[in-house]
Amino acid sequence: MTKTKLNYFEKDDTIHLVVSQDEEAGSVEISPNITAELNKDGDIIGIEILKASEFLRDSILDTAQAKILEHKR
Repeated sequence: MTKTKLNYFEKDDTIHLVVSQDEEAGSVEISPNITAELNKDGDIIGIEILKASEFLRDSILDTAQAKILEHKR
């Protein structure tokens, strides 16, 4: 199994997560600014996240807020 590799490109504010060294044969947009890269068998070999700082900030804040609300109950 290939070791997962994470690259952050500060200039473009992009994260690229590599889960396989297979050659990319296509891609699918999962949501705005998030793309799954696929090999010839349709397996995910990578994920690209554009506007990564916003994505991480919003994801962490949403998760934290949900946990805080859950804790208050």
